[in-house]
Amino acid sequence: MQQAMDTAPAGPGATATVRQPGVFLTDHHFDVPLDHKAPGGERIRLYGREVVAAGTSDAERERLPWLLYLQGGPGFGADRPVGRSGWLDRALDEYRVFLLDQRGTGRSTPATRQTLPLRGTPEQQADYLAHFRADSIVRDCELIRPRLTGGRPWTVLGQSFGGFCAVSYLSYAPEGLDTVLLTGGLPGLATSADEVYRAAYPRMERKTLAHYDRYPGDADTVRRVVRHLAAHDEVLPDGTRLTPEAFQQLGILLGSCDGSHRLHYLLEDPFVETPSGPRLADAFAEQAAAVLSRAGSPLFTLLHESIYAQDGRATAWAAHRVRDEFPRFDAVGAAAEDRPVLLTGETVHPWMLETHAALRPLRRTAELLATRTGWGPLYDAERLARNTVPVAAAIYHDDLYVDTAHALATARAIRGLRTWVTDEFEHDGVRAGGRRVMDRLLALARDEAA
Repeated sequence: MQQAMDTAPAGPGATATVRQPGVFLTDHHFDVPLDHKAPGGERIRLYGREVVAAGTSDAERERLPWLLYLQGGPGFGADRPVGRSGWLDRALDEYRVFLLDQRGTGRSTPATRQTLPLRGTPEQQADYLAHFRADSIVRDCELIRPRLTGGRPWTVLGQSFGGFCAVSYLSYAPEGLDTVLLTGGLPGLATSADEVYRAAYPRMERKTLAHYDRYPGDADTVRRVVRHLAAHDEVLPDGTRLTPEAFQQLGILLGSCDGSHRLHYLLEDPFVETPSGPRLADAFAEQAAAVLSRAGSPLFTLLHESIYAQDGRATAWAAHRVRDEFPRFDAVGAAAEDRPVLLTGETVHPWMLETHAALRPLRRTAELLATRTGWGPLYDAERLARNTVPVAAAIYHDDLYVDTAHALATARAIRGLRTWVTDEFEHDGVRAGGRRVMDRLLALARDEAA
């Protein structure tokens, strides 16, 4: 059986199966409508990877229930596993796992500075990308599901934005769902982008000050870097201009379980002496570029605020506008006054279309999406209030990316949803906690089902 799986496709749309330690991986490709309201129109190609535990017979594989994993983002492809580890190791005990590259990401008709010009003008690119929100992703899943499961409902594990998609799934196609597991992924059902960021900046401040409490020397290091960037032009290896505001975005690391420690190591030696005086060290610049780059995930910038857009109004660079309400985030002013420089996290700004090299060709497209109106609803509160699908959600006590109060309000609004509120993990707890997080969520969901 194992030798056959090494060489033979497994199931509809499959193209190849390979073996890694402890698992078999099978590629699947599907053609779906770009616009699900026009199913006879243009189609795009989606990619997903099936993962099955090694040693599973053909008959056992066919009996296994499916678990669909939806990645966070928006704009990132699904995890690329190497053998059995973390949450995947636990899932493979009882599921066939399907890792979907959501439309526009990974190998699913990727949307980048290289490919989007094929769509035509910036106006045409923006119209195209308007079909890349959670509602379209859910409809993609519902076209894929019957081909993989034979029509059986599947379990969905949604991480971060993947959880937002899962709540859309509960709203519009609950018949396709057996169980839903959410990790850091409960959106505010009617929370505007302005409200999201108005709640986010105080969290960013708390996370930054907590980091400085843990690593007091980093506060002075960050001030020195900001003063340097205010007086010197520095360009990262990928062509990105590191302005003080761009440097502040390294605070995105503070949302992960080990992020504060990673940030500290990044800040250990930011400068090197050169014939023209102190400059940013190449090693620091390379690490900063790896964190800040959007070359492989431009949709994270182009579509990020649209995930909160439901009332027909433009988001209009909400994070940038709301930042003006929090003058303490003025990095140059803080450094000049020897105050702590506050770092930022999951925010997008119009200046990124100038500083970030991979985003510059998409500036006009991003502006059109930011000013776009007519965004439709992503959730159905009335249907969620009548929900019958077992749902379990991990809510992180002070999540940098998803406001805890908004998440808890949504948890109360979804019938039958069980919560696990914890301060043991940060936003990426499903990766850091692995089997433990999966065990807890599955137990909660099964208690609800019983």
